[in-house]
Amino acid sequence: MNNGIKVERARHNMSQSDLADKLGVSRQTIYAIENKKFVPSTVLALKLALIFDVRVEELFQLEDSD
Repeated sequence: MNNGIKVERARHNMSQSDLADKLGVSRQTIYAIENKKFVPSTVLALKLALIFDVRVEELFQLEDSD
């Protein structure tokens, strides 16, 4: 699953730590999501979309292998 979290963080001038604090997760969780090592829960994906004011589908895209 591809995601645009790193791009959105840059657009909003946020560090991984800043985003992690807003979500109540660890910085390592944000790193793992950005690097496709962890797929977030639906709740976490919805929270990410709210923080960045985008639709979930704009943040996450399925790959052919998914």
